[in-house]
Amino acid sequence: MRSITKLELQYAHRFYGFKGEAQYLHGHTGVLTIEVEDTINEGVNMVFPCNEILKTAWDVLKNFDHALVLREDDPLLPAILDVYEKQGIKNGAPQNKMKGEAFKTELATAYPDCRLVVTKETMTVEGMIKIVYDLLKDKLNIAKLTFTSGVNAASAEFDTHNKIDRCPLCGIALDENGRCPKCGYVKKN
Repeated sequence: MRSITKLELQYAHRFYGFKGEAQYLHGHTGVLTIEVEDTINEGVNMVFPCNEILKTAWDVLKNFDHALVLREDDPLLPAILDVYEKQGIKNGAPQNKMKGEAFKTELATAYPDCRLVVTKETMTVEGMIKIVYDLLKDKLNIAKLTFTSGVNAASAEFDTHNKIDRCPLCGIALDENGRCPKCGYVKKN
């Protein structure tokens, strides 16, 4: 069975090297749908609490919200970083409070202090699915991701292979010590 949740991301990007309207810097509201698959946790009668799926995903994906997403070879990148440096906002500012942990993967690097995500490939809806799966595959048993942005949409299905221990009291994933970070339950060995 699956638990399903959605989250919205506001971002700006462009398709560097593309011939068409998308070559210009523009913004979107993207909607990410995450489907998590597993057995029903008998203690809470659900696969995974949707609010906890959202929290787990948001901890990482908030770096994309109200961010500029550029490909690593885009000539706008050094120019934007230069402007941010001159404005004193490259390394964050007191107003920049909604940021996640910086991350660096093979597909993307987040620079939360300057609200920037640099990608290896052009950030299409398909590219976003690749990035999201790479960031969340070890945290959630993702069965399907769908990302819509404007009139564009893509989805991908995945084999769920993780065995994630979940709390019998609240349904969320236990940490590496077998403890529930929400209610304090400890798994007995």
